[in-house]
Amino acid sequence: MKILHILIAGFAVLAQAEEIDWQRAKEIHQRRQKGEIITGEETKYLDEAMRRRVAGERPAGQAQVLRNPVPPPKDLTPLTELAGEYKGQAGGLYGGGKNEPTAEHAALARKAIAKIHPLDKDGNPAPDGKIVFMSIGMSNTTQEFSEFVPLANADDRKAASVVLVDSAQGAKDATAWATADAMPWKVAELRLRSFGVSPEQVQVVWIKQALMSPQKGFPAETERLRDRLREIVILAKQKYPNLRVAFLSSRIYAGYAKSRLNPEPYAYESAFAVRWLIEEQIKGGLNADAEKGEVKAPVLLWGPYLWTNGLTPRKSDGLTYAENEMADDGTHPGMPARIKVAKQLLDFFTTNAFAKPWFVK
Repeated sequence: MKILHILIAGFAVLAQAEEIDWQRAKEIHQRRQKGEIITGEETKYLDEAMRRRVAGERPAGQAQVLRNPVPPPKDLTPLTELAGEYKGQAGGLYGGGKNEPTAEHAALARKAIAKIHPLDKDGNPAPDGKIVFMSIGMSNTTQEFSEFVPLANADDRKAASVVLVDSAQGAKDATAWATADAMPWKVAELRLRSFGVSPEQVQVVWIKQALMSPQKGFPAETERLRDRLREIVILAKQKYPNLRVAFLSSRIYAGYAKSRLNPEPYAYESAFAVRWLIEEQIKGGLNADAEKGEVKAPVLLWGPYLWTNGLTPRKSDGLTYAENEMADDGTHPGMPARIKVAKQLLDFFTTNAFAKPWFVK
């Protein structure tokens, strides 16, 4: 009987693999966009539909679109380890071969972190208040952060006052978030409400973004991503008045991508968009200090750097990404890759000097 059940389940999987009910997928997507709760089975169904759509599959009557990416460069080096240059750009998360912020920027960050305290729903300090830490981003971001949330909530080190809210959304790239009245911001607020918290309690965000189907190469697409990220952090500060710090990460490895959604080297080059935006603030732009005028953005810092060159182990921690750890499209993380990112997030926020003071009890 057990074998029969397994066979029936197997046939069901095969049947699902053969055909997608696009109307059902659309309805699930619309419900999630409204902030409604969807089941784990519905999430898997929607992820599969999105994967097929990205790969070129279309509903009956629409032409199939097959887009083959350019083979990825094989000699890319993690930005944290880059000793030379990449297309005229030096290594290091913060430039000049340095993976730590300047002393002045670090001081600004410590000043902002000192203001992070539990707040009530009106944004006033309260012993029983909350520190909301939310994600902003696309499908990869929500897939990874949704694995981080239960991992962190089960960790005894996390402060009880810290509430983790995954507001990243599938198919919502950097452009989709870059205007004040964009739907992702409305969905994000609904998700906050569903956790019983308010925009006034949001004090920290993790942003991981990319652009759909980039075509113009480096540095044009990297500059475009930087510009969208700039708009996002400014909007985030407007919508979340007590937002103090934004941690930014770039993409994971995309050398196995089977579509033009966001292949290499765009995934690798997204790190320069993050770096250029942080450098802009370090040089005096995107004011984050009330003493110097109106605060336009939170303090911008690197979160965990997630990229490594496929199966080549990263020197600092041996990180690799194998093809079978990715989703079938090679662009989105499969469960093994999601868990790897979730663990990197947990390690970062429990040990980093700019995260530990508010994240750890």
